[in-house]
Amino acid sequence: MADEHSTGLATDAGNEHPAPPFPTPRKTRSNSRRNILIAAIVVVVIVGGVLLWRHLSTYESTDDAQVDAHLYPVSARVSGYVIKVNVDDNQYVPQGTVLVEIDPRDYEVAVEQAKAALASAEATAQSLNITVPIEAVNASSQLKFASSGVEDAGAGIVASEKDLAAAQAQLEAAEANDVKAQDDVRRYKALVDKQEVSAQTYDQALAAARASTASVAAARDTVASAEQAVQRARSRLGQSEANQKYAETGPQQVSSTQARARAAVADVQARRAALQQAELNLQYTKIAAPVSGEVNKTVVVGLNVQAGQQLLTVVPLEDVWITANFKETQLRNMKVGQACEIHGDSSGRTYRGHVDSIAGATGPVFSLLPPENATGNYVKIVQRIPVKIVLESGENNDHQLRPGMNVVPDVYLR
Repeated sequence: MADEHSTGLATDAGNEHPAPPFPTPRKTRSNSRRNILIAAIVVVVIVGGVLLWRHLSTYESTDDAQVDAHLYPVSARVSGYVIKVNVDDNQYVPQGTVLVEIDPRDYEVAVEQAKAALASAEATAQSLNITVPIEAVNASSQLKFASSGVEDAGAGIVASEKDLAAAQAQLEAAEANDVKAQDDVRRYKALVDKQEVSAQTYDQALAAARASTASVAAARDTVASAEQAVQRARSRLGQSEANQKYAETGPQQVSSTQARARAAVADVQARRAALQQAELNLQYTKIAAPVSGEVNKTVVVGLNVQAGQQLLTVVPLEDVWITANFKETQLRNMKVGQACEIHGDSSGRTYRGHVDSIAGATGPVFSLLPPENATGNYVKIVQRIPVKIVLESGENNDHQLRPGMNVVPDVYLR
């Protein structure tokens, strides 16, 4: 045993490169475990990669997204002097809150003037409505009276002409009698001078001649009077005919009065509309919030504002949405109604929502000067499409999402 041991030692000492010893069972087991561990790690990495790929393929995400909302500009509907501003910057106001008050005194005066003008127009219309039936009755009676007057005047002319004819006949008879009496006077004068008849007979003839001369004068006066009567009758006939013509215009006069009455009624309606407008203008002196939200104001007390001038802006924080600009390659499987998770940069919260709609064109198309790629130098650039994402009910009750904030939405495709 000693020799073997010493021989072994000698042999070991004489060899520069001794042979490697055989692996022990412990080293073998260690190598096997290491290989198994490496294989397990590779399997886990592969499985994890597959699971990660499957998970990443279930949603699309972008950091090009902002919170949007409709901004409600509040402007004055009437001009005037601002006497009161009831809100401060960034103050939350419910819908209908009076924000700004304009001096109402000018508009109160305008309302009183409109009321007075309406009362006057109503009185005029009422009086014309009463006048219309009265004028209708008067026109009818005047026409009947004028017609009867024409008939009476015609009958008077006939009677006057008959009287004139009778007077002319009497005049002719008186003239004939006068001629005979004058002849008798001349004849008896000659006989008296010859003393062939008595002077008494001559005197009787002379008296008869004088009486006939007087009868002729009276007859002429009667004829002249009859002629005047005929002229008066004819004048009355002309007046009656004029009255009849005027009376015949009675329906036109009634129509004119009715037209004035209708115009008065229309004037009443116009005055009533003017009163309503004046009352509206008075109401417009108090400017109320159109929606609930926070206020951003640019108006102060003492400012003279004009109709249409913007005074402040109301931001409705209850009605906000997300505008996410996804690459066109991300929209392959994106559809309306898909669930979303929105991660807010400011609050760190995650909000629930869903895809509401996808824009009809890319963002640059809606710009003032859309880009145009000239032929020959075209470079393909991946475009982005705005996608509107709305929040589920109650997600923004704390109003932490404000328009313009950056968010990161994840749209789940499956």
